[in-house]
Parts: sequence; structure tokens; C-alpha cells
Amino acid sequence: MQGSFRNPPAKPWYRHRWPWFIMLGPVAVMVATAVTVWLAVQQPDAMVVDDYYKQGKAINQDLRRDRAATALQLVLDARFDAQAGTLSGRLSSFGRPMLAPFRIHLAHPTQPHKDLALDALPDDYGNFSAKVEGLELTHWQVLVEGEGREWRLARSWSPGKQPALNIVADLEIP
Repeated sequence: MQGSFRNPPAKPWYRHRWPWFIMLGPVAVMVATAVTVWLAVQQPDAMVVDDYYKQGKAINQDLRRDRAATALQLVLDARFDAQAGTLSGRLSSFGRPMLAPFRIHLAHPTQPHKDLALDALPDDYGNFSAKVEGLELTHWQVLVEGEGREWRLARSWSPGKQPALNIVADLEIP
């Protein structure tokens, strides 16, 4: 009777489910790390600026351009027509229309390749119209500047929430 109670032969470790269950966590972390590294390499962060000093110097120049816009009492009144895909309006100085050409820059908040630059050519009455096809209804940074970059108007704008774009130069002149 003593010889009839034998233990069955032990199975190798890989035949048990618990080692596989314990290894599942570290393997999932390694896969998630590989995916994160791949995403970081494929889509670099566009928000990082390489030269902070140069950008800081540019801020002072931009303030001079803001002061020039205030001295000219510039006002931009424009409206976006989504169906026609146009941004039209009027730029005035001292209440009179400005007839000189100017540029409108629309900067996408996160994807620089979607930035737009529009050339506005006012007619004899100061009205302009620029084609803006495929404008996303997201939050844009708008920069309006003279052809020689001697002045600028800046503001953020969400065409989905407000089709009208009104920018008034209001920097206080010391």
C-alpha cells in the first residue's frame, strides 16, 4: 500500500499559467514604452523654440510695431464667410480706409504646417477680400501687418464661435 501514492511527474514551468500571468504586466509596459518612443520620434513637438534669446529680442521689436499701429489708430473689421471660403473686410486708420496692401497671418495653435498667410489688396474704398479655403474652425492667432512690417495688429480668433474679426490697436503709448 505504501507504493501506490505517488506524486505525478512535475510539469515544466511554461506549462503553468501563473508565470505567464505574472509576466503579462512587464510585457505590457515594454510594448507601451515602444509605442511612446515611436510616437515621440515620428511627431516632434512643434511648440519648442530653438533660440529663446532671438525670440526675446523680437518681442521688443513687436512692441514697437504695436506702438506704430496705435499711433496710426488702426482698426481691422473683417468677417469670415465659411460657405464662400473668404475673409473680407476693411482696415482703417484715423477712421479713413487704408488703401495700401497688407498681410494677414493665421497661425494654427499646434500645427505650424497649417499656418496661412493672406495678401490683402484693398480696393479704392478700402475693402478687401481674401480666399481662405479649408479654414479649420479652431482657435487661431491672427497677425495683421503692413507690407513693410512697420506696424502690426494681433489677436486670437475662433471663426467657429465668432465669424467677425475685429482688431483695434489699443497699446498705450508712454
